[in-house]
Amino acid sequence: MLDKKVVVITTGGTIAMRYDEATKGLVPAVSGQELMDAVPELKTVCDIEVVEFSNIPSPHMTPKLMKDLGDKVDEIALDKTVAGIVITHGTDTVEESSYFLDLYIKTEKPVVFTAAMRGATDISSDGAKNILCAVKVAATEVAISKGVMVVLNESIHSAEDVIKTHTTNVDTFQSPYWGALGYVDSDRVIFKRDRVNRLKIDTVKIDESVYIVKTFTGMNTDIFDFLIDKKVAGVVIEGFGRGNLPPLILDGIKRMIDANIIVVLVSRVIEGRVLDVYSYVGAVKPVKEMGAILGGELTSQKARLKLMLLMGRYSDKKEIEKYFD
Repeated sequence: MLDKKVVVITTGGTIAMRYDEATKGLVPAVSGQELMDAVPELKTVCDIEVVEFSNIPSPHMTPKLMKDLGDKVDEIALDKTVAGIVITHGTDTVEESSYFLDLYIKTEKPVVFTAAMRGATDISSDGAKNILCAVKVAATEVAISKGVMVVLNESIHSAEDVIKTHTTNVDTFQSPYWGALGYVDSDRVIFKRDRVNRLKIDTVKIDESVYIVKTFTGMNTDIFDFLIDKKVAGVVIEGFGRGNLPPLILDGIKRMIDANIIVVLVSRVIEGRVLDVYSYVGAVKPVKEMGAILGGELTSQKARLKLMLLMGRYSDKKEIEKYFD
């Protein structure tokens, strides 16, 4: 027996898929234990325990499942024999699930998401190496209190920063502007930077009635009319550049705010903050004065999850605004 134990929670994704002759494509087919058996080197790192949470493609993941997954992580982390936790996941939504848990879970033990861009039966499948690297990170004391991490292609990323940047390349996961936290070498785990201003949202529920609207040139208010009629709780609007918007939608945004719908403004640009430096019609300054919350550097998908968690805890818009930017 080794002196450390890492629990691997499997949720599905490409990492757990094989080619199916009947459907002529990849489908969920690999059990959690099979995933571990494909990485014999794990025996030299630590003891492994497998917990099968689900076996679904990652587009099937939901905020409710993310919350259940976070609750399972905190439950497992209470075991004093557990050094860290690895979660295998699909690449399409791993940046969302990892960020949700980063905000939600209570444990400071290492929690590491990993995945694969190639199925278990593909040539040069990357799953086994990614699992090995993730376990190494989860087993090291240096990774304690680093927040939730995403490890693929030997790189260690913060769940807050990481995004999927390519549909097929194994080096798809990047942390634009800020860069990776570190990397996994053959002999040890190396961290080159730390995280600051980490946030936790202490809530027992989430409000799933939060939508994303991506803006485009010449856009009108039709989608906002629908959301107002639907009585949604919140809307994340993905604007241009610094967060600026097409002028024809301003009336729709004002009517949403007047209807007590929380509006968070982010940018479709992958680096930099939303900020009220322009004051022309449709710019961020007048929209902020209207009552919109500025979402900082977050992508729209991450801002949506953050808002869901916050609205599960707070009803006061001022309290919610404190957690953005």
